Amino acid sequence: MKRKIAVIFGTRPEAIKLCPVVLTLKADPAFDCKVCVTGQHREMLQQVLDVFGVTPDKDLALMRPNQTLGGLTSRAIAAIDDYLAEEKPDVVMVQGDTTTVLAGALAAFYHHIPVAHVEAGLRTWNMQSPWPEEANRVLTTRLAKWHFCPTENNKANLLKEGVPDANIFVTGNTVIDALLMAKEMVRKNPPTIDGLPPDLMQSEVRMVLVTGHRRENFGDGFENICTAIRNLAERFPDVHFVYPVHLNPNVREPVGRILGHHCGKNVHLIEPQSYLPFVALMNRAYLILTDSGGVQEEAPSLGKPILVMRDTTERPEAVASGTVKLIGTEREVIEREAALLLMNEKEYAKMAAAVNPYGDGKAVDRIVKVLEGV
Repeated sequence: MKRKIAVIFGTRPEAIKLCPVVLTLKADPAFDCKVCVTGQHREMLQQVLDVFGVTPDKDLALMRPNQTLGGLTSRAIAAIDDYLAEEKPDVVMVQGDTTTVLAGALAAFYHHIPVAHVEAGLRTWNMQSPWPEEANRVLTTRLAKWHFCPTENNKANLLKEGVPDANIFVTGNTVIDALLMAKEMVRKNPPTIDGLPPDLMQSEVRMVLVTGHRRENFGDGFENICTAIRNLAERFPDVHFVYPVHLNPNVREPVGRILGHHCGKNVHLIEPQSYLPFVALMNRAYLILTDSGGVQEEAPSLGKPILVMRDTTERPEAVASGTVKLIGTEREVIEREAALLLMNEKEYAKMAAAVNPYGDGKAVDRIVKVLEGV
């Protein structure tokens, strides 16, 4: 009899990291793979599903205007509870540290359904940063049966918390599997990116890619980030700064106010990109400024230095390898560190040549092999 696995996710990063798993499970005769989405990132989620050709079996459509975390969490638990009662899977799979992950793991626990946690064991040891993700993943660890860790360091974190060694599997990160698939798609069919000068993606001019969306950076953090980008753009007029601006109004307001007047020069504020255009932007970039977790994992495989505008990271392996530098959100520090890489070829080469610690693109095969044997 086929083993029924319900893969539950709701955000763009989860979809990127789980779609390769879904495709492999659906192609494996040992499994009946069902996909349930919460719609936590509605537009961006659908873009990723379209890229990988994954159609959800169930869409819970949970998003509401001006929702609170408590409201979203309670609706997610109730909706996933109803879904599991109807679907009756043998295993629930979740990925990462979102509200959907915590709600999915808790609802599965209430139904006595074992949980497979992809990208387990990431820790900052600070419940306030990233918030609420650190709490989500710590709580999910207590509820999960199988823990698929990207690195040995993640495994060590779980062992420290008392998770049995037999339940931990170091697989690499599935984001590398997805990235390699996407990079080949981009190579075969380069995407058009609205809002950029027509020749920017093919030119030799240096380009800095900027992303930002973390809740802990709302307010002063984004004021500092935007001011630093403005100052860098004025200091380096021959460098183009491309910023796909997150839809959250807490991001859009300071970005538009501080950087809007520079649009059309060497600052390009564009809409959030679907997965393939974003991979193309990462591949084209000279340097990346970000507060994203996923970008810290992906960009090293493309040979791109990453400056992380956060005070903590749950991905210390990239920092240790030298391809990522944690710089916080102080304006002066962002400007200094970015300017160093734009002016100093030796410092740039040192980061660009570092090896990605997050795997070889075979994480999905390792995860499925474990599930085949249980």
